[in-house]
Amino acid sequence: MPPRSDRLDPPQAPHDPPTEAGHLPPRSDLRGRIPIPRRLTSDTTRSRPHFPYALTTVCFPGIGCPVIGIGRLQHIGLGGNVLGEFVGASVQIMQRGNCPSPDIGGIFLAILFAIMALSPTEVRGDTAFWQAPSASEPQPAKSARQRASRLPPGARPPGARLPGAGRAGAPSKSAAWLWPPSTAPDEAGPATAKPGARAARKEDGDRDKRPAALVGDHFAPTVPGRWQWKIVNAAWTAEDEDWFGEFIRQIGESDCKTTHECLTSPRANPQFHDANPPGMQFFADCADLPFYLRAYFAWHNGLPFSFSTAVSLHPGTAVRANEPPSFQISGRYHIVPPGPDPRLAMQEVARVSTAHFRHPANYRGRMLPDHYPVAITRDSIKAGTVIFDPLGHIAVVYKVDEHGRVHFIDAHPDNSLTRGVYDSEIERAGPDSGAGFKRWRPQTLIGARRGANGGLSGGRLVLTRDERLPDWSDEQYHGTGSGRSASWKSARFLIDGDEVDYHAFIRLRLAPAGYRFDPIDETRQRIRNICRELDQRVAAVDFAVRAGIHKRPQPPRLPQNIYVTQGDWETYSTPSRDAQLKSMFRALREDVARFLALAPSGGRFIRHDGIDLGAELLTTYRAEADACQIRYTKSDGETVELDFSELKRRLFLMSFDPHHCPERRWGATDPRELASCRDDKTKAAWYEAQQRLRNQLVRTIGDRMDFTLDDLRRQAREESDVGEDEAPDIDVATLLAR
Repeated sequence: MPPRSDRLDPPQAPHDPPTEAGHLPPRSDLRGRIPIPRRLTSDTTRSRPHFPYALTTVCFPGIGCPVIGIGRLQHIGLGGNVLGEFVGASVQIMQRGNCPSPDIGGIFLAILFAIMALSPTEVRGDTAFWQAPSASEPQPAKSARQRASRLPPGARPPGARLPGAGRAGAPSKSAAWLWPPSTAPDEAGPATAKPGARAARKEDGDRDKRPAALVGDHFAPTVPGRWQWKIVNAAWTAEDEDWFGEFIRQIGESDCKTTHECLTSPRANPQFHDANPPGMQFFADCADLPFYLRAYFAWHNGLPFSFSTAVSLHPGTAVRANEPPSFQISGRYHIVPPGPDPRLAMQEVARVSTAHFRHPANYRGRMLPDHYPVAITRDSIKAGTVIFDPLGHIAVVYKVDEHGRVHFIDAHPDNSLTRGVYDSEIERAGPDSGAGFKRWRPQTLIGARRGANGGLSGGRLVLTRDERLPDWSDEQYHGTGSGRSASWKSARFLIDGDEVDYHAFIRLRLAPAGYRFDPIDETRQRIRNICRELDQRVAAVDFAVRAGIHKRPQPPRLPQNIYVTQGDWETYSTPSRDAQLKSMFRALREDVARFLALAPSGGRFIRHDGIDLGAELLTTYRAEADACQIRYTKSDGETVELDFSELKRRLFLMSFDPHHCPERRWGATDPRELASCRDDKTKAAWYEAQQRLRNQLVRTIGDRMDFTLDDLRRQAREESDVGEDEAPDIDVATLLAR
């Protein structure tokens, strides 16, 4: 890498006044917590009637466990606290266990919500949790001096405030939890998770001692030594951003299959793989990945880094039944000079969730978010740009090709890393959702001192405001030119005055001027993308089989939401992956139908020099389908080969449930193929009952889905709106044969 110039103390950038520091309790143990459900459904998802109460159990020692029915509870983030407000008039308390009477239960309910209104909450993923105080949790120190006395020399206490934070002279009202920084030796790295061991890592005893969300501003403790994150540059330059993009491109164009492999492979990470500490493990899931790669690059290039660690509801946001809420950033973790031990600091990224991306384009929070929306240009949509799918997934762009296709990498709970192409299966959403393309907000280290040895010390990180970002834009939401609209649903997208759909607009904006779509090439690429996704599903199913999940008994209920959850279901199930795959098949059929409709008129954006487009598309479809084959391993070890046509036929029969045998995970119906499946009658019944859920393409991330087997059977009998009665038509061959 080229030598860097001295960049100490650049001009001060505008920055957000930090909020008061405060910590929340550990997130690894949910016992004693009350989930506050939020219905998080994308704007394109149909509204569904659902049970109007959130049922919750709270246990009181010596009294019992009343079940509480909460009528549409709203909550407003207020300085890290949550104020519960009843919108409905109904609150029911039902006796359970040895709770003596509803009246006594009502008294305890009143006390409970009084405590909740004054207690901190944690927003994890898209769900808020309230934590009841526990004597076993770390107790706050009485003063910053007492906290500092427990830390090694030179280290800031975890609750230390930024210079000038809050009102001048105002004492901090938040308590800081005591968790001293590790002083791990240089050669033996601190204990880190093995690739693919996300659940185990979250339950690790050391992590349990740390707060799950850090509210306010926090500094990584300085830990000198051979592996110290030595910060020698005060800001990211345009040159750094270009090198970061090249770092991402090399990972994307390699064949690495896990985050750990990508960062330790000479091919995927030629610049830095040999500078990793011995034995260090690297892990990231979808929300972590952008932050993890950014932090890793900053570490190896002597750059400072700050990232969000907590969120609360954005000012003015109401929790509605048919749209997701917007969040504001309420905590940040700052890595400033001299620098921490990266083996510890990198683990802090695990605090990030998809909620950290759900901030509105017109942001009004006190702390600035990590990203901002950009204009659809090749200067902004490039390697390193982040994509937020409003249905709860994150990806990182690694290249834009000559056809305007955006290629991305994404990570999964099993630490696998996959590749895809941005297309219509990633839905557009409104400006309050935070969806779409985002760039990293510039960060500047202010007030650092340069020592005699050239190193930096001290300072604080500030983030650049929207009005100073030249490529900040809301055109993704409101349209372009005369097509701009205050309502995102009415926005139009124009190319040289001609209106096109949103996804075509992105392609044409990023492709060379005058680009026209080739229906044959588009269809070919679509099928190849689907085939790659099918191949990646093989690895995901194999991962669950190797873990032996299919040998476990079937749980009595599904998770509260099969698309957004934690634990083994998050790691080993495939409902989101399968919904994406089904959407890709549907988009293929829709594209072919659109090409057939546009070809006769010779549209300015379509290029076809042949005579019979339908016949040529059919020939292309059959050739690509014949070339696409996958293999899976049955329960008895035998290998089964499936071609594209058979996979399309089985698509809505493939089980997303990791408790089912491999044969059912791949939609087997032939008794000879199913003969090796060892599922008992209960699992077979669950597989049949889940068919309606398999028929749907939309990931209903806000719906309550913790169904029992009887629930699923009843819904099928009553023709409920949970799932779909029939699978949609995805057949392309019959469309072309007409």
